[in-house]
Amino acid sequence: MNSSETNPSELHANAEAIVRTLREAGHEAYFAGGCVRDLVMGHAPNDYDVATSAAPEEVVGLFERTVEVGAAFGVVLVLLGGHEYEVARFRTEGPYSDGRHPDRVAFASAEEDVKRRDFTINGLLYDPSTRKVIDHVGGRADIERGVVRTIGEPAERFAEDRLRLVRAVRFAARFGFAIEPATFDALTRLAPTVTSVSWERIRDELAKMLAGANRGAALRLMHETGLLAAVLPEVEAMVGVAQPDRFHPEGDVFEHTALLLDALEAPNPVRAFGGLLHDVGKPPTFREADRIRFDNHDVVGAELADAICKRLRLSGEMRRQVVEIVRNHMRFMHAPEMRESTLKRLLRRDTFEDELAVHKADCIASHGDMTVYDFLVKKRAEVPPEAIKPVPLVTGRDLIAAGYEPGPLFGEILTAVEDRQLEGELTTSEEALAWVAQTYPLEKPAD
Repeated sequence: MNSSETNPSELHANAEAIVRTLREAGHEAYFAGGCVRDLVMGHAPNDYDVATSAAPEEVVGLFERTVEVGAAFGVVLVLLGGHEYEVARFRTEGPYSDGRHPDRVAFASAEEDVKRRDFTINGLLYDPSTRKVIDHVGGRADIERGVVRTIGEPAERFAEDRLRLVRAVRFAARFGFAIEPATFDALTRLAPTVTSVSWERIRDELAKMLAGANRGAALRLMHETGLLAAVLPEVEAMVGVAQPDRFHPEGDVFEHTALLLDALEAPNPVRAFGGLLHDVGKPPTFREADRIRFDNHDVVGAELADAICKRLRLSGEMRRQVVEIVRNHMRFMHAPEMRESTLKRLLRRDTFEDELAVHKADCIASHGDMTVYDFLVKKRAEVPPEAIKPVPLVTGRDLIAAGYEPGPLFGEILTAVEDRQLEGELTTSEEALAWVAQTYPLEKPAD
């Protein structure tokens, strides 16, 4: 089940009701996976999965609203209380010829089911009727020790689904856990193979990582394991790229980016990827002159960000927003000196809130000077929306009515009028049309 805005007690109660219904019908049923891990760690789960001995058709027959999503794997979604709960039959799987899909699925016992899962911390079962955790894989001990360990032989688990390589890093960073040595060795050895996974799945895992806790640690661990070089070589290239101490006392471009990710507030995917990639243009533009410089790194970075977003299969709109954050992140330092019209156009950008969040984190992760950020927050509060994007004083129809021929000049005139409107120099349509007539006089017809 997946839900971002839910009542935790309601989610838990609904999940208990599903287990109770299955058991009253004579089936085994338990909470399974990440929800049990979260309960053991004292966290309120965001979703609940149920593992059961019931066949999919039996599950469908027990609940009013269901959706069969993976009949071959024995998976049914139960819709209850406005939320979705994944109910899956106990099963074993394998082998995995393509590194993702099992060649064979067989239905099995609860113990066999958990032993096919990825990591011990995700291999726990919970009986809500007795409130007892059932642990066949040593997951509770690993939670207590703070360890991410594969269930069984690490190379085999990773070969079954190579996205687990990235998931290991995400879980370790999220919980502040260490990766168990044998698991870590297999991970680093197999890191180059992660690109056999679809880019959509890699993107989704990165998005969870960049929106989760300890994002900077996750980025450092991606580098340490070799996964970053395989998935995002442009970000890996930031490692060791020096920056001028005056502006960046924190260190190289990579360390700055890791610190920025940690400082980023409310990191939605656009904000997170924008922050990750904001300085991606620095490695290819690095040069030493009077000091270290990165000429046009925002422009170069926008081109690289566009290519990376395409590789990760981001939607067209999300890609546009991420690229805009990268392209415009250097403009913010000039905000206090901007003309009023330029500043208002900055404030009304549809990416402004995300750009401002990245700018704040950028400052925190470097020189710590929040002057520009504070200026922009003050301006945003002072300037009403109607002053930022006012109703145009002059339109194209007005220009046609005044005798102007449609063409490229229209855009120039309308922009010039809006500039003066935003500056407060023109306040009425009459003033604006008079200014247009004086500034762009119509050619008189030849005699």
